[in-house]
Amino acid sequence: MRLLSRFFSPRLEATAHCDLPCGVYDPAQARIEAESVKAVQEKYQNNEDPEFRTRAVLIAEQRSDLVKHHLWVLWTDYFKPPHFEKYPHLHDLFNRATKAAGASGTKGSMDPATGAALLDLIAEIDKIFWETKQG
Repeated sequence: MRLLSRFFSPRLEATAHCDLPCGVYDPAQARIEAESVKAVQEKYQNNEDPEFRTRAVLIAEQRSDLVKHHLWVLWTDYFKPPHFEKYPHLHDLFNRATKAAGASGTKGSMDPATGAALLDLIAEIDKIFWETKQG
């Protein structure tokens, strides 16, 4: 058994800033989905057709879920303890952003103001993200 464990044990341990080579993570994915949500919210406000509005709500909910997904990936896979030490408000920022894409935000409201607020939070995350890429 020892022979097998020695044979299969790693010979080299590698560490990296993120799970894959950097370049696969980008807040732009969340921003694009949030822009879609806001655009749907605006179209919803300008259309009285009940079928159109039903489809708009469904699309806004789906896109809001995608925003949350992309934010969670950044929060859990890209950002590491040194980032949270340098930017102590980063956990709170992600928490507020994911909630802004949730039921109390764009997923539960067709008011374009919620879409704009979400985009503002994503812009803050984007700024920090690119600062971390410089260092």
